[in-house]
Amino acid sequence: MAETPTTDIPLGFTAPNFSLPDVISEKDLSLFDVKGEKATLVMFICNHCPFVVHVIDELVKLGEDYLDKGVRLVAISSNDVENYPQDGPELMKKFAIENGFPFPYLFDESQEVAKAYDASCTPDFSILDANLNCVYRGQLDGSRPGNGVSVDGGDVRAALDAMLKGNQISQFQIPSLGCNIKWK
Repeated sequence: MAETPTTDIPLGFTAPNFSLPDVISEKDLSLFDVKGEKATLVMFICNHCPFVVHVIDELVKLGEDYLDKGVRLVAISSNDVENYPQDGPELMKKFAIENGFPFPYLFDESQEVAKAYDASCTPDFSILDANLNCVYRGQLDGSRPGNGVSVDGGDVRAALDAMLKGNQISQFQIPSLGCNIKWK
């Protein structure tokens, strides 16, 4: 496992649109299909990464907690499934169902969406405002496997709560850290 941080890019970029298959509903979904009224959290994850497994319950809780607040979440897996078959669509669907995902789980087979978002690790988080401009690109919270810090989603929750209250999101954003995306 190669520890990789989120790529540091300027905030404010307009999120690229996409159309990817949702392994849960088996329908193709675009960014506009998954967009929240007030905010959208785009998460690059996968099934086997220990960093993702460590926070998966909090990701599900985030989806449940913010669903009625105009915030939508979408998870995308972009790993090379030829070399990492545990991240293939059938196992993605099983992982999503077992964990009770309240959000779509999309398969980025070409890896073009991960490249368009400059995603580098799993998990990798981008919060988009109502206009689909990126306002947050950082960690879920300070917890990592084995560091003894509780998983609470504190950083993402603080950013989402600030947005919902109409407050400025802190420009001090700590990069997420996880396994590198498994590129083809």
